[in-house]
Amino acid sequence: MNADQSACASSGNVTTWEQIDWTQCERHVRRLQARIVKATQEKRWGKVKALQRLLTCSFSGKALSVKRVTDHQGKRTPGVDGKIWSTPAAKHKALGLLKRRGYQPQPLRRVHIPKANGKLRPLGIPTMTDRAMQALHLLALLPVAETTADKNSYGFRPERCPADAIGHCFLALRGGGNAHAEWVLEGDIRGCFDNINHEWMLRHIPTDKVVLRQWLKAGFMENRTLFPTEAGTPQGGIISPTLANLTLDGLETLLKQRFPKKRVNGAIVNPKIHLIRYADDFIITGATKDVLENEVRPLVEQFLHDRGLQLSPEKTCITHIEQGFDFLGQHLRKFDGKLIIRPSQKNTHTFLEKVRKLVRQNRGASQENLIVQLNPVIRGWVNYHRHIVAMQTFKKVENAMWQTLWQWAKRRHPGKPRRWIASKYWRFGGRRAWDFAADTGERTSAGKPVWSRLVYPTETKIRRYVKVRAEANPLDPQWHDYFEDRAFFKKFGIHRREAGLSKSG
Repeated sequence: MNADQSACASSGNVTTWEQIDWTQCERHVRRLQARIVKATQEKRWGKVKALQRLLTCSFSGKALSVKRVTDHQGKRTPGVDGKIWSTPAAKHKALGLLKRRGYQPQPLRRVHIPKANGKLRPLGIPTMTDRAMQALHLLALLPVAETTADKNSYGFRPERCPADAIGHCFLALRGGGNAHAEWVLEGDIRGCFDNINHEWMLRHIPTDKVVLRQWLKAGFMENRTLFPTEAGTPQGGIISPTLANLTLDGLETLLKQRFPKKRVNGAIVNPKIHLIRYADDFIITGATKDVLENEVRPLVEQFLHDRGLQLSPEKTCITHIEQGFDFLGQHLRKFDGKLIIRPSQKNTHTFLEKVRKLVRQNRGASQENLIVQLNPVIRGWVNYHRHIVAMQTFKKVENAMWQTLWQWAKRRHPGKPRRWIASKYWRFGGRRAWDFAADTGERTSAGKPVWSRLVYPTETKIRRYVKVRAEANPLDPQWHDYFEDRAFFKKFGIHRREAGLSKSG
């Protein structure tokens, strides 16, 4: 009996959710995913399909899928059936529901969430069973998606993040001279998730076509009315981002084939065409505005048209790098030939408005509770921008936060003098001149008070981010050591070899 069969056979001895060996399940799934990667690289599509079927039928795949949807932050949000899996018994019983035979997905529950521009974004919430089935088939689809993906696509992919996309922007646009592009096509796809052509996905996406068609045609419920879905993949489905990525993959290869470096009259002509994409947000660099406007843009429009998509005429534009542009919440612009990347004004304004809203909502809360609510928001925003030229923005943000907190403190004690208010809510002589901190009531072993401090952006050091290699695949065993070293570097700031550790260490 081989390893795959033994892993499946061992599931017969598991009678409760608590008995599942998660390490063995993860090892079994990773081994099957590695085999799918190898078969994809060899273009053995029959083998890929067989391995995908083996994974989706495996106990390990089903267990990890149920675990994912019940550990997710939306685990308490039901679909149209109103059911959630909140107990170990319900989770174990759910394993028996993940079968292809007799499976019929239910309509999505449509809700609307606010967007940054004030509009509402439609969100489809599947039932727990449908979520788990999507997670299961995603385990089998992801190795193919990662192997065939555009090299410089960074959104909704494992081991990739917005910092990687910004890092590639820096490499494509940095410095002066003849080596780097000067013009940028800012692309915006109109309603990407809502308009992808179903027939195109069914023809080109390498997954179970019967199950995929059922998901795409399931419809959605809103105000107790069933609406059909004729196009698009629902925002809210676990597998939807990967389906969208697979739909948009191929554009980078098409651009490279159409605009290669070539020799003209003995000189090398480089059109400097680079695609950097994060989900449905992308930019394309170019040597001249004419090439981007008259050659690249029509090519992109035809590529999208084949998939039922189109560019937004109002938001798609061509910009010179010295004028600057916003991408993924950051502003990229050249000053005297030097590329500077900073937090965008819009992103900074949105962050400060969120902070002010939290402070307003906690007018009557204790200082400690206010700090507990503010710190995750501040820390998340700062860590997102910590790899760029952000210190001046951090200082401005700190000043704006101080003004907001000072008004909060003054409002609580309108009859008290400023010195009294300052001494009550701020510490002096500690890490900084004014330290917004609250005494938690706890004491250290030395008898000193334990303080709950506000996170200050300028206390976070700016550290250069090392972009992931474009061809790296976290599901390919050949890249295992590379991603192990990246994880070590992110945690400790040095590479394993610099710490005296071997590749296996």
